Amino acid sequence: METALENLSKEELIKLLSSRDQALVEQHKQLESLANYSSKKDEKIVSLTSTKVELIQERDYLKAQVEMYKRMQFGQKRERFEGDPNQIMLPFQVDPAEASRQEEEIKQKIEYIRKRPNHPGRAKLPEHLFVEEIEIHPHGDLSEMVCIGKEITEELECEPSKFYIKRYIRYKYAAKNGEGITIAELPERVIDKGIAGPSLLAMILADKYLDHLPLYRQKQRFARENIQIPSSTIEGWTRQALEKLEPLYEQLIIDTKKQGYLQVDETPIKVLDSDKKGAAHQGYYWVYHAPLEGIVLFDYSPTRGGIAAVPMLGNFKGYLQTDGYAVYDKYAKKKEVTHLACWAHARREFEKALDNDKLRADKALLMIQKLYAVERQAKQDNLTAKQIKELRLQESLPVINEMGKWIFEEIKATLPKSQIGKAMAYAYARWDALSAYLYDGSLLIDNNQIENAIRPVALGRKNYLFAGSHEAAHRAAMIYSFFAICKKHEANPFNWLKHTLQNIASINHKNLKDLFPQNYKQIIQQSNI
Repeated sequence: METALENLSKEELIKLLSSRDQALVEQHKQLESLANYSSKKDEKIVSLTSTKVELIQERDYLKAQVEMYKRMQFGQKRERFEGDPNQIMLPFQVDPAEASRQEEEIKQKIEYIRKRPNHPGRAKLPEHLFVEEIEIHPHGDLSEMVCIGKEITEELECEPSKFYIKRYIRYKYAAKNGEGITIAELPERVIDKGIAGPSLLAMILADKYLDHLPLYRQKQRFARENIQIPSSTIEGWTRQALEKLEPLYEQLIIDTKKQGYLQVDETPIKVLDSDKKGAAHQGYYWVYHAPLEGIVLFDYSPTRGGIAAVPMLGNFKGYLQTDGYAVYDKYAKKKEVTHLACWAHARREFEKALDNDKLRADKALLMIQKLYAVERQAKQDNLTAKQIKELRLQESLPVINEMGKWIFEEIKATLPKSQIGKAMAYAYARWDALSAYLYDGSLLIDNNQIENAIRPVALGRKNYLFAGSHEAAHRAAMIYSFFAICKKHEANPFNWLKHTLQNIASINHKNLKDLFPQNYKQIIQQSNI
């Protein structure tokens, strides 16, 4: 080959090189074409796979919808609610390894917080109150008279808040041999080197978040007692006291995630946006209620989008009860989740339709009233969860089937944009979720309990209007959560908060749950024995 090349002339060599260069260029183009084809082929395969998954999901969803409409038309079978061995049961058990991991997280959180600076008739009077007795004798000479009895009149009185100084005097002792000095330790303090005691801090927080008294009004009350405290100081006390509750709040989040039955709702809160001077941001409290344990959790998020619920509902398994907000549909479609709708929301839609179509609205409301009559009977008879389920299958299931068949027929001849049409469409689209409370007697017919928990936030909005920052809104979520639990378990919020502030920094992380409001009464009773 080399000999042959040597015999070629210069022009022939140039021509040969040119032809080879051209061949290389053509080969390179072919390789690029093949690579592009392969890449496009891979992209097409990925695209087709993704489309296939989406189509399968859509098919399964549409099949479920068709099955639901058949159940509306022909009625639900009793066996659907009592014969499925795979149906999730309440309450759920937590994996021991997961519980251990969560306990370690709480321990680390506590260690971090500790190191960080910080008139139908006369009402019966309560028996636990102190009684001041005032004896009144008739005027004049009573020496010739005999007392034959007495009449007692009672009235409820009060004294304004009493402010006082608690002064700790610690004596120091020195050894006679000069080998050392000893002094008593100070009791645990909520705010290190601060002048506010736990009772005062508990009062400030309860007045603001429970009785909706803004801090500037509390400052005016201090001023009336000739106690001059700057607004910035009171705000600092509030922030530092709430920060002490963070480990307990983190434990509450963990316990809420363990629940197998959650009700969810959201409510807006105005927040001053630090990025825009004077502007208010629309934030939201996402509220989670676990009816079986009496747990309420407020979780602040700057948005109402579906991403806000991911931390709590991303891995949720169990019964999820919500209103008709579309964000919940993503979580409701998961195989591990049984979605429950709210009959109170369905009822409200038909109540709105009374002026539009009174005849059909009344018929729907009458059937819903029968469902609630069953719930009242179960409560009055103090039935167990098993007995409630049996009562519902006997009394409520026939009513639900009757209503489903009625809506299935009537909605065909109803204007979709009319109020009665909207009411029927609301129930029609959620029929399985509205029927799902029949699965277990522990499940509730509506979301009213979580709406009651949210009400204090709505009252607070009218008084102090907004939170100062996203961080302040998050801190407020903590105290809203605990005060809501206090209400559910009939614990005195002020006494609970005072006790918690006094003990949270020194309590062993393994006993942290003892500070929950639902455990407060038992702890106090044990300490009094």
